[in-house]
Amino acid sequence: MIPGARLILLGRQGAGKGTQCVRLSRHFVVPHISTGDMLRAAVREGTELGRLAKKVMDAGGLVGDDTMVAIVGDRLAQPDAVGRGYILDGFPRTVPQAEALDEMTRARPIDACLDLDVPRELVLRRISSRRVCRDCGTNYMATGREHAEWICDVCGGEVTQRDDDTPEAVNRRLDLYEEQTAPLIEYYQRQGRLVVVDGVGSPDEVFHRLTAAVHAAQR
Repeated sequence: MIPGARLILLGRQGAGKGTQCVRLSRHFVVPHISTGDMLRAAVREGTELGRLAKKVMDAGGLVGDDTMVAIVGDRLAQPDAVGRGYILDGFPRTVPQAEALDEMTRARPIDACLDLDVPRELVLRRISSRRVCRDCGTNYMATGREHAEWICDVCGGEVTQRDDDTPEAVNRRLDLYEEQTAPLIEYYQRQGRLVVVDGVGSPDEVFHRLTAAVHAAQR
């Protein structure tokens, strides 16, 4: 296998995209470009973008198209993305973003647009149970048997539920997904560029389905 790929991974939040994106980035030796990570970093740093994004994300909303296109465009222009490729996680989320991405990548087209398909009910259950370390970002799944003060096994930091992981905020995000992001499925289907991958199963099973889909698209 020759390392390198230009990929989009679509799917509802909580479908396991983040973990699979990390594995795919290692497999194909490309950077994992997560718009969520970039926005959360801006929030932590207290930048103007971060303050704006925090208000939107805390309410379960999506940051505007123009802002996201500018952020991703800057990132795709970096040498590692230009030279090796990338996997996009969280972008595009809307058809206008997809159209802007097509313009940005006209010289080096996307190899595959993958849709990780997981039922909404399972996504809601997963995200509502997610907990994260405030310090190192390690993710955990709550079972109801944890101590009141949950300490991270990795760094000893405090493990909490993110403000945007409550059932109410998750349901708002999923509603937004159906309204705004789901049309992307039709957009890429019409172009014959969409590959639907079953996201239900063990992480290894799903990963093998994803890599097989990418290799088939690259042939």
